[in-house]
Amino acid sequence: MAGTINKVILIGHLGDEVKMHYFEGGNSIGRFPIATNESYTNRQTGERITNTDWHNIVVRNKLAEICEKYLTKGDKVYLEGRIKNRQYEVDGQKRYTSEIHVQDMTFLTTKKEINTTSSTPPQPLQDSNNTTSSNENDDLPF
Repeated sequence: MAGTINKVILIGHLGDEVKMHYFEGGNSIGRFPIATNESYTNRQTGERITNTDWHNIVVRNKLAEICEKYLTKGDKVYLEGRIKNRQYEVDGQKRYTSEIHVQDMTFLTTKKEINTTSSTPPQPLQDSNNTTSSNENDDLPF
């Protein structure tokens, strides 16, 4: 294969509210953590073990504003994006972080959706002009 790919697909629950930052010229950025869980049964003890991983999510512009308006802590989301690593400095020490920069997103459950009954399925939200559809029950090829 001649090229490379940087693609992340996550389904998880928001761990906090969307934190927004607005810039001159009308641009905005939103940040929030999501949690993904992996559960298994320990073969020796029979105990059910759940491991939680936290991911730093970044959304931009219109998608960020939509997330701020509709998402709250605990909501379940499907998202696709790219992993980006960056470094910054605090008190003279270099620090590193990994973030998921979202390109496509679908709200799977929201607090507002629970309060109002809706018969329409969730619609994908996109940061770019790409068109994709997602189905939570799709079988993955790997």
